[in-house]
Amino acid sequence: MPDTLSEHTPSSCIHRLPADAINRIAAGEVVERPAAAAKELMENALDAGARHIRVLIEGGGLSRMVIEDDGKGMSAEELPIAIERHATSKLQADAEGRVDLLNIHTLGFRGEALPSIGSVSRMTITSRAKGADEAYQLRIEGGVVEGPLPAAWTGLSDSGTRIEVRDLFYATPARLKFMKSERAETMALTDTVKRLAMANADVGMVLESNGRKVINLAPEDGAFEEARLKRLGAIMGKEFRENACEIDAEREGVFVTGFAGLPTLNRGNAQHQYLFVNGRPVKDRLLTGVIRAAYQDFLARDRHPMAALFVDLHPEFVDVNVHPAKTEVRFRDAGNVRGLLIGALRHTLAAAGHRASTTVAGDALGRVITETQARQAELQMGPNGPMQSAYQPGTSVLQSTMGRSASGGQWRPSASPSSDEINTYLDATGLSGGFREDAPSQYNGQSGAFAATSDMSARVEPNEMESQRAQELSRFPLGVARAQLHETYVVAQTDDGIVIVDQHAAHERLVYERMKRQMELDGVKRQALLIPEIVELTEDEAMRVLSRSEELLELGLEIEPFGVGCIAVRATPALFGDMDAVGLIKDLADDFAEYDAGLALKERFEEVMGNMACRGSVRAGRRLTGEEMNSLLRQMENTPHSGQCNHGRPTYVELKLADIERLFGRR
Repeated sequence: MPDTLSEHTPSSCIHRLPADAINRIAAGEVVERPAAAAKELMENALDAGARHIRVLIEGGGLSRMVIEDDGKGMSAEELPIAIERHATSKLQADAEGRVDLLNIHTLGFRGEALPSIGSVSRMTITSRAKGADEAYQLRIEGGVVEGPLPAAWTGLSDSGTRIEVRDLFYATPARLKFMKSERAETMALTDTVKRLAMANADVGMVLESNGRKVINLAPEDGAFEEARLKRLGAIMGKEFRENACEIDAEREGVFVTGFAGLPTLNRGNAQHQYLFVNGRPVKDRLLTGVIRAAYQDFLARDRHPMAALFVDLHPEFVDVNVHPAKTEVRFRDAGNVRGLLIGALRHTLAAAGHRASTTVAGDALGRVITETQARQAELQMGPNGPMQSAYQPGTSVLQSTMGRSASGGQWRPSASPSSDEINTYLDATGLSGGFREDAPSQYNGQSGAFAATSDMSARVEPNEMESQRAQELSRFPLGVARAQLHETYVVAQTDDGIVIVDQHAAHERLVYERMKRQMELDGVKRQALLIPEIVELTEDEAMRVLSRSEELLELGLEIEPFGVGCIAVRATPALFGDMDAVGLIKDLADDFAEYDAGLALKERFEEVMGNMACRGSVRAGRRLTGEEMNSLLRQMENTPHSGQCNHGRPTYVELKLADIERLFGRR
């Protein structure tokens, strides 16, 4: 043990570090794990004009990593320069020797990747320049260089570069202690390849791990956005491609393009949100917060949308040099970027109308197919073995049809009635204002009577005149109501299938959108209660709710104190009809307990309105008349975002007739 502290204290004399130490320090910043090394090398390949990139890894990239490309390659003269620090072909000095770091058009620019990786690994670079007769190879082991020497060329094309990295971090054993498992490192590297592949749909990319192909993407041809969507679908899944809305907006020189999933296509985490700035994959809190803000009207707090957004702007207005790994950026006008993204996302979601994700119906139909096949198999088994049947249902045909046709959240506007026609229908039926909470439990109008059974709550029996009217209504996107199941689901018939609507979820969205419109105009209209409702709470809960009384009044809820721990409800939102005021106040008390004490209710209006709409909408178990069911369908068609409730769940699913026929072997 040292006697004095000075034995541990380095010399105070300032000196220059050796080049090898400098490179290893830089490697600690730039190459924190195998995925970071792969990212740097792949970006070099993209900057070199590669159309195909092949990545081979072993041991999560720590044991061995190979990056091959068909770019323009490097000559024998360029190879030794390429491994020098801050040597690059991507930045050019002007006549006065100055380099503009605010005008960067390439992914890489620092010239640190190759020397940094070479200082902590055993690296071999083999390259053949475009038009050259011979390839050359350079070896670097722990910073010691050998070559360049002539070498055989077996690359992806006549020109390109092949970089092999072995024993990454062998020269810095301490860094190896911080590496995660091989599986975790492989997943991180796979995510890196996916992100670069998304941003470069015209480049083919292959990733092999321990001899197994993990990613195999051919270059996408065709129109730019079409090719991009194909590439996104190949990576994010077919369901995203089928349920994605295209985004294309511009403001003050900032362009945002890409695709955002419908709110009903959501996940439990934000890992399916991909962000790019000038073609560079980034993880930016501003952009992530924008996505959350744009979807907060449609999703519960624990659900996250799927999206791939590409922001493009002049390099002068974004700083990509704020992070060693270039994964973060800084915008000169962050407010403009945020406003553009939120506006573009909300406009796109509004334009989607009442579309709902196709995956809900697709998954349900898939389960039906599986269960049906299982039951058929049981029926075909006799006591002494299999029974012969004239009908043997197939599986491949049914399963191959699962996809867009399995659920039709999307409809063709050209074949659908206009908003004016929908409004005309609502006015003619006298139901444009919504549902009547005091509606009779049975319907005896001219359109027919409801017949109730244990399985079907209501069935519409049209006469000849009503049959003609039903044919006209079936032209509407959500069709004509035919029945109500279990006093919860409305079944409607369209021209080419059936629609099943969750009446509570659908009406919840309608009420919520109506509340928002009233708030924008002159506040939510109130209806006074003849006898005030008295709600008993704890003293703390009552104080929290009463402290928001003025703000709740704007939402149509009039309350006042009524003794210790009690609240009197004097008026409720008129559009709710006969609602459960006691339950609503108790729900609000629970919500307010979670809020920050200093947070104004206006900051949570949308969430509070959503909870109020949920409490005040038509509940499951309520029997609806035929006119009410059709009114619900028409209002859904004429209301933005009606494809999902306030918590992101679908309000309806659609099954195409073709898929139903396949269930019964008719196709």
